[in-house]
Amino acid sequence: MNYELLKKLCETPSVAGREQRIRDFIHNNVKGYFDEIKVDALGSLICKKFSKNKKKKKILLLCHMDEIGFLVSYINPKGYVFVDPVGGFDPRNLFSRRVLVCTEKEDLKAVMNPQGKPVHTQSAMDRKKIPEPNEFFIDTGLGEKANDKIQIGDYVVMDEPFLELPKKIVSKALDNRIACWLGMEIARYVFENKVELDNDLIIVFTSQEEVGLRGAKTASFDVVPDIAIGIDTTLACDTPGVPEQDWITTHGKGFGLHIKDSSFISDHELVSKFAKLAEKNKIPYQRTILSRGGQDGAAGQQAGSGAKAIAIVVGTRYIHTVTEMVDKSDLENALKILKKFLED
Repeated sequence: MNYELLKKLCETPSVAGREQRIRDFIHNNVKGYFDEIKVDALGSLICKKFSKNKKKKKILLLCHMDEIGFLVSYINPKGYVFVDPVGGFDPRNLFSRRVLVCTEKEDLKAVMNPQGKPVHTQSAMDRKKIPEPNEFFIDTGLGEKANDKIQIGDYVVMDEPFLELPKKIVSKALDNRIACWLGMEIARYVFENKVELDNDLIIVFTSQEEVGLRGAKTASFDVVPDIAIGIDTTLACDTPGVPEQDWITTHGKGFGLHIKDSSFISDHELVSKFAKLAEKNKIPYQRTILSRGGQDGAAGQQAGSGAKAIAIVVGTRYIHTVTEMVDKSDLENALKILKKFLED
């Protein structure tokens, strides 16, 4: 499996609304696989492979490019940088983090910490307080000169290495560079194997999912699909301290056949079709329901007069942290089922 590609995807900084770098990387790697590629007004990359079948339908795969991060909101006279979050952060995971401040000219390495006293001088009450994300600040070590290099609107991402373990992948931004990887690998597979598609295949690498499925909404309106498939990560809470009924997915038990979340309910016929296809081809899967949260498949479902929709997901531990973790076999099985669906 091409995990080097996944590493490059995860390590390319691009938050919601600032997807140009990841979009350019994807475009450069897939431009030979499609019949038509364009970038829409919201920055989504719309890639189309046409079928010769006269009775063809349009199948849309939605893979969001953006990662959670921050936008610079203020730089004080001493050069300390303050930020506004883009996407959902648990502030407990933001203490003492290495970050990249991405400016128009360069990426600056820096550290993020909460405002206030160090632990040595805190009161008992101080130690109990968990600051909000906008109560953290960034220190570039440049002092006053930071004002000459950084401006309001520059973006910030976590700066942590990609790690490949024997059975796992660990990285920041697996949500949702996992989907970008799957979309790119599907495109490469169709092209290199000269797959005769019964339907048009449109893979959209969407923008601004983490702030409300925005890119998927406009791209789906443009495509008007017959079938929409959201590709994303989902929670894998099979870890200490979580009751088994709340695990959502379990690592190593297969790709996630997503039934419902707070943004949509999957088409029942599509769920049955994917389940039968997986069972026929002995591809492990697990049915998933997420009580809160959503993904791009909801936007595809509501495009035009409506589309049949489903989501294929990969269970991810520690989501929205710098230690997001997926099981290699789950990822590989997600790729297998998508290939089989397009060939079926």
